[in-house]
Amino acid sequence: MVGESSIFKKRRKIMKHVNLRKAVPFIVICIIVLVSAGISYGANWANPDLLVTPQAVEDNAAKDNWVVVDCRDLKDYAKGHIPGSISFGKECKKALRDSTARIFTDVKKYESIFGKSGIGNDTHVIFYGEHKTTDTFKDVTVAFWIMEYLGHDKAHVLNGGLDAWLKAGKKLTNEPTLKPQKTFKANVVASRYASTDEMLQIAQGKKKGITVIDARTDKENAGEDIRALRGGHIPNTTVNISHKLTMDQEKDPKTGKDVDNGYLSADRVDGFYKDFDKNKRTIGYCQTGTRSTLTYLELRLLGFKDPANYDDSWVQWGSDLKYPVADEQWNNFERLKKIEDELKKIKEAMPKKEGDKE
Repeated sequence: MVGESSIFKKRRKIMKHVNLRKAVPFIVICIIVLVSAGISYGANWANPDLLVTPQAVEDNAAKDNWVVVDCRDLKDYAKGHIPGSISFGKECKKALRDSTARIFTDVKKYESIFGKSGIGNDTHVIFYGEHKTTDTFKDVTVAFWIMEYLGHDKAHVLNGGLDAWLKAGKKLTNEPTLKPQKTFKANVVASRYASTDEMLQIAQGKKKGITVIDARTDKENAGEDIRALRGGHIPNTTVNISHKLTMDQEKDPKTGKDVDNGYLSADRVDGFYKDFDKNKRTIGYCQTGTRSTLTYLELRLLGFKDPANYDDSWVQWGSDLKYPVADEQWNNFERLKKIEDELKKIKEAMPKKEGDKE
């Protein structure tokens, strides 16, 4: 009986090995099919329609109820743009805000800009630009946030921007596009705008249960990089999620370093926000309320119920002494004056060249 038991054990091992070998090709085929289909078992966007593909842009650009907006500067638009796209004449972050980088308080200005651009309340609007870095992508996210603040629920972003369009093998044109004028009426969603008064209540602990996200760099958050009268962050800030971290990355073939590739993916973005309650009011801020519009877009994509952007942001908060600051650091103006004086002495001591003015 002992010998018989040993034989059965060997047969079971052989059968397991044979079954596994037969299964391997099937498993590999399944994996290839799933990957080819673009199926992911990671995170998914709650609002995927906010992002569109190059094909969707091409299919809709010429339609009356769609407007594609090139958010770059006019000179870049003139060099080559997506066929059918329009320009506001400036970078979107400049065309749609005042000289202090804040939104217009008079919504009639927006009604005029959008109406003259062929955007009505029933118009789908796709924003695109150079998405290779967050510094250029924010032109797009500023426009997206402003449209949603104005109550327009048909705003979209071309994922990957102009680079995605070109990678898809699609052409550019130099021919400008003018859309027939329409009537645009703002229906402001006030909750998408966080005021300084609201932020003060949060900082003082009078308003609780709100998630506050600092979208600046870690050095700005810690007060090491000072871009106002004071450095630091707003008290009761929940977390620092830098705008530089959330975009998809790829290896730069020249340097070997990870660089932004212009795309947003649910897997990467969700990794930064997954621990936060989507039902809570969630506010992003940065230096001028610009970088934090990327935070706003990401919150919307992930399905946060009450996202907002603090438009005044640190340039206002950090420069007004009546507002409290955590990790407060001051600009050393005395040291800066000494450096300025030293540079002046060096310049005066340098031999003057012929033709130099006194």
